[in-house]
Amino acid sequence: MVLFLVPEMIASLNLRLVCASILVSFVVARVLFRRYATSIKDIPGPFWGSFSSLWVVYQLWKGHIEAETINLHKKHGYFVRIRDNEVSVSHPDAVRQLLHANIAKGPWYAIFSFPDYHYVNQMAELDPQRHLEKSRNVASGYTLSNIIQSEPYVDAVLELFIKHVDEHCNSGTPIELNHWFTYFAFDVVGEVTFSKSFGFVQTGTDVGNAIANTRALALYVSVMGHYTWFHNLTLGNPLLSRLGIQPSSHIFDTSLAAVKMRKENPKVRKDMMQQWLDTRAKYPDRMAENEIFAAAAVNVAAGADTVGATTQCLFYWLLHYPKHLRRLREELDTAQARGELSPVIQYNEAKKNPTLFGEDCNTFNPDRWLQGNTQRMDSFLIHWGAGYRQCTGRNLAHFQISKLAATLIRDFEFEQVDPKKEWEWTNHFSISPWGWPCKIRRRSIAG
Repeated sequence: MVLFLVPEMIASLNLRLVCASILVSFVVARVLFRRYATSIKDIPGPFWGSFSSLWVVYQLWKGHIEAETINLHKKHGYFVRIRDNEVSVSHPDAVRQLLHANIAKGPWYAIFSFPDYHYVNQMAELDPQRHLEKSRNVASGYTLSNIIQSEPYVDAVLELFIKHVDEHCNSGTPIELNHWFTYFAFDVVGEVTFSKSFGFVQTGTDVGNAIANTRALALYVSVMGHYTWFHNLTLGNPLLSRLGIQPSSHIFDTSLAAVKMRKENPKVRKDMMQQWLDTRAKYPDRMAENEIFAAAAVNVAAGADTVGATTQCLFYWLLHYPKHLRRLREELDTAQARGELSPVIQYNEAKKNPTLFGEDCNTFNPDRWLQGNTQRMDSFLIHWGAGYRQCTGRNLAHFQISKLAATLIRDFEFEQVDPKKEWEWTNHFSISPWGWPCKIRRRSIAG
């Protein structure tokens, strides 16, 4: 068989070869430039991270980028290049020089604009000055004095929570605390923000699959945050958000529904929403209306799953280090015997318990934080962030964890069904453990 090519076909083939050669040359040149010609070329790290985001994205997808990054620091030292334009820093001076500095956040955070870039909340705001302005606009809602005004309503959620726990006690069925702690956190966010819980604790279910969707969204944003430009053209496109077919739409829809219920609620309290509406009315030029919806959305997105996971960590490690659990329970029992604790422990009662942290990155030992001068350690404790990026919801998180943990530890005994089985968890921006069901029984307490 003889193949004859006409001149037009030859010209077309040559053009394709030229285009392919140009494209390959461009990619190779870009790879070589990123690997050998940038200002961070001498910083060690994984090969794929020297010219692309592939290493980071792959580790995020696997779900344990923190372990891989720690191993790299053990191998290479304080500075590790993990992608073409990103360096992981583990030096203690970085807290002051980076986190406390008024420098712009990286573009990755822009993906937290829910449902699209028209609604830039504090997490998504990259500019330090605009971030501070947004923080000032919503600050009144997050003050501890304002949060405590909702304590009787949070107590009602906690009482309902305890009722469900008692049902597990009576039936002898194990309880999945990873579900229930998140249910509680979601309903507290609803009460404090909108004067109405979402109904997670009441129904004992993931209402509207909000939790499942939030965890799926965590994987999406952790990966697509490295390609925000593509997200804005596709699933983050404002047109698609109006149609409600993007990953974060459920958060915005939940917030809109809650705002609507809040406006129709005749028993309006001085909740977060009211504080923000008052600020908007007083300073219309300073706070746009869409900032209120953005603040509500970020409360729903970031204020529940993270608190649920943190409460899990507290209980899981107390069960695995029973001497610390006994010490905490003895303190609660003593306060109970003195008549210092309410049936549902109040925040001003719970905050008098010692704060529990790990001795180091691998050992749970609260004694380190209860002896001597901890000022130096405190300065490097950045679980709430640092500088202008510090978490605005820290008062709310501490408020509900203190009440929930103190009440449950005083009133119930917990035992993991299989004490030898470790929990499971993945790290997709946030961590959501699972797989450690517990048996539970009521304690006999004095007072």
